[in-house]
Amino acid sequence: MPEKNIDFLIILQDLIDNRRKEMPENSYTAGLFQQGINKIAQKLGEEAVELIIEAKDNNNELFLNESADLIYHLLVLLTAKGNRIEEVVEVLKGRHK
Repeated sequence: MPEKNIDFLIILQDLIDNRRKEMPENSYTAGLFQQGINKIAQKLGEEAVELIIEAKDNNNELFLNESADLIYHLLVLLTAKGNRIEEVVEVLKGRHK
């Protein structure tokens, strides 16, 4: 079965987790982990505000870019908290019943 585009979120979180474990120099992701959970949460909040601002305008490219930033930083926060995107999907599935 071909990979679904949404499966990329799992692959991306695996990469984020790898960055957390290896902490390579010059890695934006590793830098977030070094700054700690408060900074990661703050960054997620900033991205949420930026997405809201772009949602009010008519530039779809900027809106999608901010959406991607928000999802990326959510994956970083989930990883920092020891959780996976698959767990979030299970919560959403449970609510869908």
